Amino acid sequence: MAAPQNYLAVIKVVGIGGGGVNAINRMIEVGLKGVEFIAINTDAQALLMSDADVKLDVGRELTRGLGAGANPDVGRKAAEDHREEIEEVLKGADMVFVTAGEGGGTGTGGAPVVANIARSLGALTIGVVTRPFTFEGRRRANQAEDGIAQLRDEVDTLIVIPNDRLLSISDRQVSVLDAFKSADQVLLSGVQGITDLITTPGLINLDFADVKSVMSEAGSALMGIGSARGDDRAVAAAEMAISSPLLEASIDGARGVLLSISGGSDLGLFEINEAAQLVSEAAHPEANIIFGAVIDDALGDEVRVTVIAAGFDGGQPPAKNRDKGLATYSSREDSAGSSRSSAPIEPSRPAFGGLGSVTQREEEPTPVDPVPIAEMPLPPISSPQVPPARPYQDSQAEELDVPDFLK
Repeated sequence: MAAPQNYLAVIKVVGIGGGGVNAINRMIEVGLKGVEFIAINTDAQALLMSDADVKLDVGRELTRGLGAGANPDVGRKAAEDHREEIEEVLKGADMVFVTAGEGGGTGTGGAPVVANIARSLGALTIGVVTRPFTFEGRRRANQAEDGIAQLRDEVDTLIVIPNDRLLSISDRQVSVLDAFKSADQVLLSGVQGITDLITTPGLINLDFADVKSVMSEAGSALMGIGSARGDDRAVAAAEMAISSPLLEASIDGARGVLLSISGGSDLGLFEINEAAQLVSEAAHPEANIIFGAVIDDALGDEVRVTVIAAGFDGGQPPAKNRDKGLATYSSREDSAGSSRSSAPIEPSRPAFGGLGSVTQREEEPTPVDPVPIAEMPLPPISSPQVPPARPYQDSQAEELDVPDFLK
């Protein structure tokens, strides 16, 4: 009798460099399930402290295990010298996440090499990286921009999280240690928001093909996170996610959207429908919206929403329009479908995903030059010209401004 085959998607998360390894340590700590963790570093001592399933000490002959010295060229060569080892640990993966803190040596130089190997093996490859805080200096900022540009060319989808944006959702007394922990937490949210849709049995389940239809060759992507409790919690969390301070641009025009809603066992179909409708109204009219709902009783009465938007015309999302008000849930008609797995919000677009109507990238104009990363220059937080990113204007915002998991 033949052995039963494993039909589950194989997902591997690679943390490369100091920031990347710290991020996967955080993912392991909170119990991210259904994935294999791989830590890659030139710093042998830091690597010993990781609980990853697989650890690769690269560049041993080059750095003697002492790190890349914030030199991306050293990081790149270290990864290239161990290309066969990296390829061996990535074999068999359906999806590979490459996470790193841009601006240093090993992560900045090595991440594009890892992504190139993963993609050459046929894996859906997603980059989730951070840009350095301003206080880390101009040199790291310049190195980060170069590293992001190189990584963009090697992945299917790239999510870039600017660390400076974390300051707008942090207390002024936050310590440097807590600031970097918050950055690790956001990297976790970016990965978990996608993997949970595939690996966690939920109220509304998705499969790997659903996610791939949005993320494959999608270019630059945006990620927003929101959480809320109390009345209208799902809509409030969704509105917070699409107006998140972490978003440097608007999701308007996104042709592919991954929407993940997590809540306790009391999570209702009507509130899910309202939250999904709010997100769908902000995207392109013909967007392929892939939706999943995960039941996690550990959240209690909290609802958490993660939105990942990709597939913009020209590859670059539009700038936020502060004058364009968000649609309010009170103006929409309540509706609920008879099926748990497919409840249409509008006749032309399913709110709850499935493969839906997929817009292929081949139908979009192909840019002659490389597509720039979908980011806008970060203005100083104290700048009077740019109001703080707050979706609410009344006292309700005080309760919802900061996601509970970042407090």
